[in-house]
Amino acid sequence: MSTTKVREVEVVSEGRPIGVTPPLSVIVFAFDEEENIAAVLGELGLWLDEHEPEAELVFVDDGSRDATAQRAKEALSERAHVVVRHVKNGGIGAALKTGVRHSRGEWITFLPADGQIAPDAIGTLRDAQKKRGAHAVFSVYRNRDDGLDRKVFSLGVRALIAGVHGVWMKSDGPYLVKRVLFDPDALPPDTFFLNFELPIRLLAKKVPSTVVTIECRPRRAGTSKSTQWHRILGVAKDLGDLRVRRWRERLRRR
Repeated sequence: MSTTKVREVEVVSEGRPIGVTPPLSVIVFAFDEEENIAAVLGELGLWLDEHEPEAELVFVDDGSRDATAQRAKEALSERAHVVVRHVKNGGIGAALKTGVRHSRGEWITFLPADGQIAPDAIGTLRDAQKKRGAHAVFSVYRNRDDGLDRKVFSLGVRALIAGVHGVWMKSDGPYLVKRVLFDPDALPPDTFFLNFELPIRLLAKKVPSTVVTIECRPRRAGTSKSTQWHRILGVAKDLGDLRVRRWRERLRRR
């Protein structure tokens, strides 16, 4: 049974062929990223035109207080897209789930709107999927400079996941997954923890998967909104909650 919360969403702009299933949906999520949108979506659009011309772009404005949604509407007016906006800020997990609900692609991937991940990362994910026959492709960063605290945190979280859930998860950045494997209504987290829960579930089910290494660049502008300590300190509790939910799910299936 689903416990996820569906947030109030406004469709700001949409321009997609009716009844067409694109091979790929690229979800871009943003919160107060007005100054980055034109450059990030412009770079992504050029890359898609050359490498994934049939892909659609799904942009999710997670309750921004600036003109993020309007800038996205302007930048995407000439390509297959949908721009949606949360009435209130919900979190990275909420934005991704909204993006998936509004996507039509056979495969799903995502990028943040801060410009830290170049569109080439999509190509790396797609190439690995095709060559290795994976149903999910995860990514780790080659040289992300987030300081010692972030590195210790990442290692600690992986150790906790292995201890609590019995899988060794290597997934730091964007991933590529078959759309049928990403059920937003079965994934309660609205926070960044969604990006732990989905890989944990897929790995526990032994879904064919692989891991690639991608580059991470400095933000184009602004400051990160995803590294506050109150979020970091909640991961251990979230892992415990997920363990309880998975246990209850197994009991219901018996």
